[in-house]
Amino acid sequence: MLLTAALVGCGPAPETRPGASTAPVTNVAPVAAATVAPGSTGVVTLGARPFRLHVPAGYDGATPLPLVVGLHGYTSSSQELDRYLGLSAASDARGFLLALPDGTLDRRGDRFWNATSTCCDIDRTGVDDSGYLSALVTAVRAAYPVDRVAVVGHSNGGYLAHRFACDHADQVDAIASLAGPLPADTSGCRPSRPVSVLHVHGTADTTVPYDGRAGDSSAPGTAAAWARLDGCRPTPAAAPAQDDDASLPGAETTVLVWADGCRDGSRVALWTIAGGQHVPQLSSAFTGQVLDVLLG
Repeated sequence: MLLTAALVGCGPAPETRPGASTAPVTNVAPVAAATVAPGSTGVVTLGARPFRLHVPAGYDGATPLPLVVGLHGYTSSSQELDRYLGLSAASDARGFLLALPDGTLDRRGDRFWNATSTCCDIDRTGVDDSGYLSALVTAVRAAYPVDRVAVVGHSNGGYLAHRFACDHADQVDAIASLAGPLPADTSGCRPSRPVSVLHVHGTADTTVPYDGRAGDSSAPGTAAAWARLDGCRPTPAAAPAQDDDASLPGAETTVLVWADGCRDGSRVALWTIAGGQHVPQLSSAFTGQVLDVLLG
């Protein structure tokens, strides 16, 4: 499938896991968010774009919980992202609300998010996905006591996580992006308050290159930009290496953290997966480590 030059690297095949389905959940009638039973996933009404909401097992309905929003990659789906990261299981184990929305369909029948000029509104529909996420967070907060909001996205979903933090910093405390950077021109990113950011990227990513491309920042540039936006001192500290990719030997992921001087307790981190591809074979520890950063 050919894409326009501006969108090369946001292509369908590399972002879709084997066996991925782009079809939304259609066999469950949409309900109000507050009626989703603990330990289950319901499809919640939100205008013309319902989303799935998982409420953790044993939840009493009164205790404030974090909300995690998961954003899939181009051509993928919320179900596929959930399977890839194991988010519903983590929701039950850790006790957080989990929202799993789906992007809209392009003319090829592929799901996308309109995040930046390079990814991935190929048809130039102009759909306001950042505004849609804002409405989603508002809807969940209206139904449940939420004490923290975090967004995690892969590729196109990572691009949108950054966009949402730029546009609606008042609604999000932390984001994590796997292989989805900021735009090269960050002048349009004006967060109203600091947001903690984790950016994860493989050096062997040929779909969204680690070192950037026309219109996209590099992975180090993305982290450094957020450090500036959060008021952090420019020099990061190195933390112990991690094993985040099960297909690579040893602790292949280097960790840099900006925490010194960051406003309001925010932090920025860059995890570099040496030899990591666009869709890494994630280690069993990966999602837990990401959630430690987002919710800790």
